[in-house]
Amino acid sequence: MTRKTLLSWSSGKDSAWTLHLLRQRRDLEVAGLMTTVNQLYQRISIHAVRLELLKLQAEAAGLPLLIIDLPSPCSNSQYEAAMERFIAASRQQGIECMAFGDLFLDDIKAYREAKLSGTGITPLFPVWGIPTDQLAKEMIASGVRAVVTCVDPKQLAASFAGREFNEEFLSALPAGVDPCGERGEFHTFVFDGPIFRRPVEIEVGEIAERDGFIYADVLPARQDSAHEARV
Repeated sequence: MTRKTLLSWSSGKDSAWTLHLLRQRRDLEVAGLMTTVNQLYQRISIHAVRLELLKLQAEAAGLPLLIIDLPSPCSNSQYEAAMERFIAASRQQGIECMAFGDLFLDDIKAYREAKLSGTGITPLFPVWGIPTDQLAKEMIASGVRAVVTCVDPKQLAASFAGREFNEEFLSALPAGVDPCGERGEFHTFVFDGPIFRRPVEIEVGEIAERDGFIYADVLPARQDSAHEARV
């Protein structure tokens, strides 16, 4: 018997690698990707990736995308209420586990465990505790390709926004910046890798500052650009 599992999907590399590891387990069935989306801007929370790109990722991964709509602005109580409704509905639909791509922040892991306690859904943390320097290199070596969508300029130079997450990127990171950005230094969007049946064709648009963060707007590639990239 396999346990039906949902994966908390951020659109980034850590979520992608979590899915890769989940699919190697015979005791689990990944039933879908769950993600929170800002209702007003139709973008995923934190990473600010467009909903249309999330849908392209889910199609490439061959999984349904389950959207948790959040108001804008969204208070913590509103967020928790939306999540509680989603968790209850998921349990009624036979979901037994929820997986997360958290790496080493104990408070976040404890928060997720507390919120799922007593719900009948087991939290899973497949990448927890893997050294992030090792993990970053392993993801890149496996073919994971991602672009940096958001940078916290208090921790990392704005010029890193819009760059590809690769060996050159890792080599350029200042000392003290986590190689996977686990402390919020940067966030990514995955457009290719072992979890996808085909790449998500993208291009990087405007890079702008909003609310103290630097965002690179990732767009679906124009048909002519996608064609040129394949030639």
